[in-house]
Amino acid sequence: MKKIIVIPSRLASSRLPNKPLADIGGAPMIIRVLNQARLAKCDQVIVACCDERLKSIIEKAGGKAVLTDPMLPSGTDRVYAASQAIKTLSPEDIIINLQGDLPFISPAYISFAATLLEQNMPFDITTLAAPIQDAADIQNPSVVKVAFSPLDQQKSYGFGHYFSRAPIPHGAATFYHHIGIYAFRKAALEKFVAASPSTLENTERLEQLRALDLGLKIGVGIVDEAPLSVDTPDDLNKARLNSQRTAV
Repeated sequence: MKKIIVIPSRLASSRLPNKPLADIGGAPMIIRVLNQARLAKCDQVIVACCDERLKSIIEKAGGKAVLTDPMLPSGTDRVYAASQAIKTLSPEDIIINLQGDLPFISPAYISFAATLLEQNMPFDITTLAAPIQDAADIQNPSVVKVAFSPLDQQKSYGFGHYFSRAPIPHGAATFYHHIGIYAFRKAALEKFVAASPSTLENTERLEQLRALDLGLKIGVGIVDEAPLSVDTPDDLNKARLNSQRTAV
């Protein structure tokens, strides 16, 4: 079973323009994400981009970049388009969609998401979540929450039932912060991108709800802490402070 990582990346971010090129401790953010992905020891790592300048930076760092159509509607569509360049993938092979705004994601997290599929569990897609530590994040719509049913006594993984910007499930003792990484079986990714956005997806602005509406089973692996996601100038400042303690 092959495992490939595809990092969708584009310069046209509304909240943080040219985000992939933002310097974090002497390296562009996209290079930091690329380096973390390489440490996960998958068969291949690809950056899916739609800009020649970004492609050149990736290649100068020794990475592989694939140009995709800038009009594609989502990062998942870019991941699928880039994966088409690999002609030897089977329906059961794993394609990992790793968001390009996670410069400090642990390689172990990436491996964990893939392992949930590798172990022949009844999932079509896997993703990650972590317990919310800051009570303010429970009400923060920018922090996506997930409701899941544990499948082991340690509550280390389970079935994802719903994702929302609202606090779910109601009355929970612990709320879980969804992390932007998805491992797809190739067949599941093909089914996902072939479908139109669903009503719930458009309402919540969360594309993983399309997968649930299609009947795809999402496994959720639980990790200790959500990595910093760089979406705003404030996030970028936090990342730069963190980089003083983290080697590229």
